[in-house]
Amino acid sequence: MSRKINFSAGPCTLPLPVLEELQANMVDFEGNGYSLIESSHRWPTYDKVHMDCLALLKELMEIPDNYKIMLLGGGATLQFSMIPMNLLSDGSACDFTVTGAWAKKALADTNIVAKSNVVYDGKDNNYTSLPKTVTTTPGAKYLHITSNETIGGVEWLDFPDVNIPIVADMSSDILSRPVPVEKFGMIYAGAQKNLGPAGVTVVIIRDDLLATCSDSLPAYLAYKTHAPKDSMYNTPPVFPIWAMKVGLEQVKAAGGAAQMEKNAIEKSTLIYDAIEATPMYTCPVDSSCRSRMNVVFTMPTPELEAKFIAEAAELGMVGLKGHKSVGGCRASIYNAIPLEGVQTLANFMNEFAAKNS
Repeated sequence: MSRKINFSAGPCTLPLPVLEELQANMVDFEGNGYSLIESSHRWPTYDKVHMDCLALLKELMEIPDNYKIMLLGGGATLQFSMIPMNLLSDGSACDFTVTGAWAKKALADTNIVAKSNVVYDGKDNNYTSLPKTVTTTPGAKYLHITSNETIGGVEWLDFPDVNIPIVADMSSDILSRPVPVEKFGMIYAGAQKNLGPAGVTVVIIRDDLLATCSDSLPAYLAYKTHAPKDSMYNTPPVFPIWAMKVGLEQVKAAGGAAQMEKNAIEKSTLIYDAIEATPMYTCPVDSSCRSRMNVVFTMPTPELEAKFIAEAAELGMVGLKGHKSVGGCRASIYNAIPLEGVQTLANFMNEFAAKNS
């Protein structure tokens, strides 16, 4: 089988060795005579996979001991409301930086259940830049940021220094670089960009914030339900957790977060250099905050963009169409996209520009 080079924004490309290991063990998991996805989540077979996944996250992200890690369903989208339900039940408010489409979605859901203060809104620059500093509101319980805007291609390469806990949606750049976890009160991320298949969400919360969470929520919506039970209160999303665990083993073997960052810089630089080499391509994002995960660019006409996407697909490169809300093109180059695939794209960009200028 000839595998495509998948630049889709999510679900992500998974490393071929991960897919092959899942395939080899799908029917008969490690010789147990049954598939892991048939296993009771109370059996030792699954328990080891689950706890190994938690341990790998803790190790690879260097998560301090005073944080709890949860593996939940519902995607990062559920967290948009679950966070304020848990953290703002006392009537307090939070601060928000609105840096693109996903921050807007998180803010909208927060405002349904709690109060918020917008301390930065990038609408004046069409969400193509980030603030140099952030000033928080007196009494705000936390500052919410979206560390990487998948649609707009804006990424916080340096995190703001503030005097309140930062709550960060890291869905599209988690584990693509070392992160000072101790700087955050909470980190959450859907797995389907950099960690594994869709269906599981990683939530990392500091103990002091967890202690302030509401005691008056339905069981599944309460962090205090999941944290002490290692996310085994109910049946967890077994297959995505298994796949994530196998993927985390691959990241560890490849050199961990530090090596992922080196890879991300090398891959994104290839594409940004191809953009800057010709007026055929334009990246609207300020150079100080261009994403290493989602490279967005436009061309002089929609017709040229359509031709570019079609010709790339003929060469085995798929998923390059920009999000419908912004148009243009987008190359998502998560951890599992190989350098060779990005080189193929950069070469094609150079050739396409030469032929169509």
